[in-house]
Amino acid sequence: MNDKILLVGDVGGTNARFALARMVDGRPVLEHHESFPASEHPTFLGGVKAFLDGCEVKPTGGVIAVAGPVTDGTIDLTNSPWRVSEGELATLGLNPIKLINDFEALAWGAPITPEAELASLGGPVDGDPHATVAVLGPGTGFGVSALVRDAHGREMAMPSEGGHACFPPGDPIEDEILRILRRRYDRVSIERLICGPGLLNMHHALAEIDGRETHVDDPAEITETAMKDPNSPCGATLARFCAILGAVAGDIALTTGARGGVYIAGGIAPRILPFLKASPFRARFERKGRFQPYMQAIPTKVILYKHAALLGAARVAFNAAD
Repeated sequence: MNDKILLVGDVGGTNARFALARMVDGRPVLEHHESFPASEHPTFLGGVKAFLDGCEVKPTGGVIAVAGPVTDGTIDLTNSPWRVSEGELATLGLNPIKLINDFEALAWGAPITPEAELASLGGPVDGDPHATVAVLGPGTGFGVSALVRDAHGREMAMPSEGGHACFPPGDPIEDEILRILRRRYDRVSIERLICGPGLLNMHHALAEIDGRETHVDDPAEITETAMKDPNSPCGATLARFCAILGAVAGDIALTTGARGGVYIAGGIAPRILPFLKASPFRARFERKGRFQPYMQAIPTKVILYKHAALLGAARVAFNAAD
């Protein structure tokens, strides 16, 4: 049994989650969870120190996942004043300490997330245990990653900027959405539509296509109204959002060879889960022409577990500590 206790974190522009991790029977177990708004601490280093000060047992090292790119061991979080480097974190007695992208952590964490914390969106219960899994998710932006696996048990996480790939329209209405958004953006990426702000872009484009006015200016209003009245214009927007999410998830599955499964992460999917389950998501996921049988064999699941990125960070931390 590995008796090391390591720090794991999942830090975004708004909130920070920390926990202590230990290995039990070959799987990471999380203890001493704490979550707080980033605004509570003026510096990232101060936030980490505050968590460590509250720990009876001090971790010796760890891994912190962050919502942004990590360059040479340094982060500069978008939409947050927090900046920190692995070198600064080491001054707190954490050695080794590593910063990784949050979707890279999710790629490691998704396959070991408890089944009770996953919601099926169709397909078989299990995918190929030796094949790649893909993780993607709409939130403030659109994240994409994958965990590459082979028959020998070797694994490698593949962080990416796949959310910035081009938006692929799948029918005449989506052709029109693309045409409308091209007036505003020189290049229309997936993230221009499949994220919180993207919901607004889509809602306004659909209103123009229908020849009606809309005064909605909050993505939360779209989801709340759609959940109450699926037949409303907001319901039409959310249904289109789910359909495009399914199509994009299918494209990512094809691109990465994700026969191990596709996991939907991020803050939006769990909040709209009943709507998402009833939506065209799975139909659009499978609608890949001659490759429909290939797609039908891939499970699609929503990650409901708030600490999935922490689990992934723990896997990285213990792999580094071995």
